[in-house]
Amino acid sequence: MSLVTLSQQDGVARLTLARAGRANALTAELLEDLHAALDRLGNPRALVLAGEGRNFCTGGDVARFADEVAAGNGPAYAAGIVGALNRAILRLAALRFPVIARVQGALTGGALGLVLAADLVVMTPEAFVQPFYAVVGFAPDGGWTRMLADRIGAHRVRAIHLLNQRITALDAQSLGLAQAVSAQPDAVIAQWLATLASHDPGSIAATKRLLSDDLERTLEAERTAFVAAVDRAETRAGMARFLTPGRG
Repeated sequence: MSLVTLSQQDGVARLTLARAGRANALTAELLEDLHAALDRLGNPRALVLAGEGRNFCTGGDVARFADEVAAGNGPAYAAGIVGALNRAILRLAALRFPVIARVQGALTGGALGLVLAADLVVMTPEAFVQPFYAVVGFAPDGGWTRMLADRIGAHRVRAIHLLNQRITALDAQSLGLAQAVSAQPDAVIAQWLATLASHDPGSIAATKRLLSDDLERTLEAERTAFVAAVDRAETRAGMARFLTPGRG
């Protein structure tokens, strides 16, 4: 069964992360399915990116990382999964048509990059963004050090990482990371889609192209740092603490 579903209706595609039992946490298999879905995408007039269940996505699956490290495969697995995430971010950012992210619950770790690659973001009131890198011992990935810093400032991002600060949905809206906060996100998306349908696709594509950043080099630097961090003794201990039931 695919860990990412793709549906299309009335010219709108919907990509859904479908690993709700694990909070849609990213694994090599899920990212492989995401790329396969992007291969089948075609040319819709818009794409909605969503996650099943209570949470949009909690970033890399820490339990899987711990298993791979214990098996002596940590760096190779990290290199592969962060590389696949980077490619997904770049592919989403390069799409000529609008990408709308629908975010509920937790948006943590590298999963933020999938949302930063979107053009419009709606979050439910309880949704939040949080890094958790310093808690586990990982290095930031998913565009935290460039894409997010470009939007809200490097100094603010530094504090968020060092203190593992939580960005609430309303904070995300005030920072420009979300364009709307609503208990009815699908209604907001429907309004946006109606507006976008009346606009010229060529103008939208040109706007996206002119505003796009050269992200590949920075994402690769994040991948290198993540791989270097994943097999440290401190990171092993951090993963064990993170996976302990009842952790603070």
